[in-house]
Amino acid sequence: MRILVAPDKFAGTLTAVEAADAIAAGWRRRAPADELDLAPMADGGPGFVDVLHAALGGELLAVTVRGPHGEPTPATVLLAGSTAYVEAAQACGVHLTGREGAESATTYGVGELLLAAAGAGAERVVVGLGGSGTNDGGAGLLAALGATADRPLDAGVAGLAGVARVTLPEFALPLVAATDVDNPLTGLFGATKVYGPQKGVAEERLPLVDGWLEEFAAATHRRTSLDKGAGAAGGLGFALLLLGGTREPGIGLVADAVRLAERARAADLVVTGEGAFDFSSRSGKVPYGVAEIAMEALRPCVALAGKVLVGSREMRALGIESAYSLVELVGEERAFADPAGALADLAERVARTWSRQ
Repeated sequence: MRILVAPDKFAGTLTAVEAADAIAAGWRRRAPADELDLAPMADGGPGFVDVLHAALGGELLAVTVRGPHGEPTPATVLLAGSTAYVEAAQACGVHLTGREGAESATTYGVGELLLAAAGAGAERVVVGLGGSGTNDGGAGLLAALGATADRPLDAGVAGLAGVARVTLPEFALPLVAATDVDNPLTGLFGATKVYGPQKGVAEERLPLVDGWLEEFAAATHRRTSLDKGAGAAGGLGFALLLLGGTREPGIGLVADAVRLAERARAADLVVTGEGAFDFSSRSGKVPYGVAEIAMEALRPCVALAGKVLVGSREMRALGIESAYSLVELVGEERAFADPAGALADLAERVARTWSRQ
């Protein structure tokens, strides 16, 4: 059999590349004659640059940018042909914001990544949005590019309180926001209300923080703040749209880069995976995107996950034939202590069911 292995990262334990390797190792133990095609995936969040580098080649440029609380932070720019790819989470990810949280965290470093891409000779910049710990509407990014205002733009969303005047910068290169998030910047379904709690914004402060972003939108371009994707990555989507950027689905962009549809047609079975397979997997997550491509290729798709939190009916509605839980097989303690070994064991077990050997 020909098996296409296309997982996302297992957040906090394995990168997408490591997950694909672990699945392959376990599968080969049970079915050594099967042909395995590894296609690690990403949706714009952490791992975006690494996955694209593995697929496209190109040159990785090491840079140091301002982290969410001002600390020097290492990051990379991938230059593949005339296009540069950057990953916002490297400069302002939730893993960097720590106890100080989102209210004072800035996206200034993401703007520095754009400047580094331009300085490297890129003619277009694709920005992977996801996994951010910031909620500043992209004000920090704009400040790094030269924006000015009557309030500090690089002091997180709290710095925007009372902002009334913003002069936007110009950025000569075409920008693409790679995200599957449809949220507007503000309101009931906006960046703060939906994602703020995940970034440490207390429930009772959500209306106040959302109000600061409302003021920022009024001082820049309120209509753009209502566009789909403006609320992505705490409003980084809004900043990119203000600069004339366009939006592309992150999973689709990566799938095109790795030729996933072509590789799915050549496979007999598609295997995907992620840390937690739940209802949110439908919101632009890797397993749903991979399953859609498998369905178009008329190939079955199964998922391996740390936890499976949906029933069989919901699973099939997502295009997944079966989903298998790491925690159920080996227990939570081992799943975290030895994630690669545990995932390999799970893949070996799944191969017993799905391989023809």
